[in-house]
Amino acid sequence: MPTPDEIKLAAELLRSGRVVAFPTETVYGLGANALDPGAVSRIYAVKRRPPTSPLIVHIASTEMIALLAADWPEAAERLTRMFWPGPLTLVVRKQPGVPEIVTAGLPTVALRMPAHPVARALIWAARIPLAAPSANRFTELSPTTADHVRRSLGNDVDYILDGGPCEVGIESTVLSLAGPQPVLLRPGGISRQALESLIGPIASVQAALGHEVPAGAHPSPGMHARHYSPLTFLLLVSNGKVPEQGRGIYLQHAHAATRPNVTTIQMPTAAADYAAALYEKLHQADEANADWIAVDLPPNEPEWEAVQDRLHRAASND
Repeated sequence: MPTPDEIKLAAELLRSGRVVAFPTETVYGLGANALDPGAVSRIYAVKRRPPTSPLIVHIASTEMIALLAADWPEAAERLTRMFWPGPLTLVVRKQPGVPEIVTAGLPTVALRMPAHPVARALIWAARIPLAAPSANRFTELSPTTADHVRRSLGNDVDYILDGGPCEVGIESTVLSLAGPQPVLLRPGGISRQALESLIGPIASVQAALGHEVPAGAHPSPGMHARHYSPLTFLLLVSNGKVPEQGRGIYLQHAHAATRPNVTTIQMPTAAADYAAALYEKLHQADEANADWIAVDLPPNEPEWEAVQDRLHRAASND
């Protein structure tokens, strides 16, 4: 874990407009002062991220909400009492002072209070909200260790806080509360069922793609058709049917590969454990310089919604 001096240094860098990679319970984030457009522009430059993709703003206290949100629905209060700090991002109407570069020109802002102690300590020390997407090149595999960040971004990051492996392992759930009905923009670490148990029915993402979204913009991070992808060709397979040619890596869930001499990585059987291991195993497979990675598709069941989303966006054959 980082020392207090390392956190202090990272906080000073953030206040001076620099970018810092830091751990959260989901994935490593690439943070900058959310109220400084110049600092936020460095995030986009380092990630090579299009300006049509909004960023999540990370906070460490409920007092920061008033700085960023123009209104805070009762549903938001209910959800945050249960799930904050944690892997839940809420999209609400933004204050005029939130820079447009953070929100991709949208009238809304995405807020999250991370549960990781290093992330919370960093935000407290910096005394500013942090805009922070995942600390990797745009559309590539998300990082769940500091080494993943170093391999992806190299010297383009001003500082990296190493907080060890991320426990949740996939990105936060993104829920919009900006309209008349809650909308699930991205499945993640908190399930749809858990959210609905508190606030009732949640609409599908298509309901969010309305007239308030500028042309080409996305209402949430992680909504591009191709995302979370290794450099190696990745295909989703059923019943273990892997390619007959080439040297491959097989991520097995329930079915053995249909041909011998395939390097097999056994994945966990439970959805939460699978999610926590997914990016680490994909990084491991990607570094093997194989011809392909084949993934034995897990069940298409409610508790697997977030994993299914990440796999289908990462796949080259989907």
